[in-house]
Amino acid sequence: MRVLLAGLGMILTGAFAIVVVVRADEPVSFQEIEESLTCQCGCGLTVHSCNHVNCGSALPLRAEIRAKMDAGKSKQQILAEFTDKYGEKILSSPTTSGFNLVAWVLPFVVVGSAIAIVLLIVGRWGRQARPASAAEPASSPRVRSPQEEMMERELKSFDS
Repeated sequence: MRVLLAGLGMILTGAFAIVVVVRADEPVSFQEIEESLTCQCGCGLTVHSCNHVNCGSALPLRAEIRAKMDAGKSKQQILAEFTDKYGEKILSSPTTSGFNLVAWVLPFVVVGSAIAIVLLIVGRWGRQARPASAAEPASSPRVRSPQEEMMERELKSFDS
């Protein structure tokens, strides 16, 4: 039981220890920003993955991304401007702050809790199980059917 609780505690601690590290000195690629934004045409894909020919949303967004990159803005600045303009719905993944943190943490908590419950139930079943020898009666002779007796006689006569 202690191992179970320790394991559950480690899972929960790991789930809450989500850290996002952003290095400002690394150059950001155009594709990386495209994949961080959701196309607004209704396809449900990222701006990079939008497969509509001459998409009325992806093409202007791409041009806007290029203009912002040419102006020397960082990825975080570009994403912040798009979020201010379109709202959080434009981001392809939820932010890791505020209520959105639940979207990142909840799956780990649910899986960890499910594993803990299964281990708890299996542990209880193991303690309640009786040994196989105790389940069988001590001296109950096996009753043989007439067909088994006939088969036994036939096999004996076949051998001789």
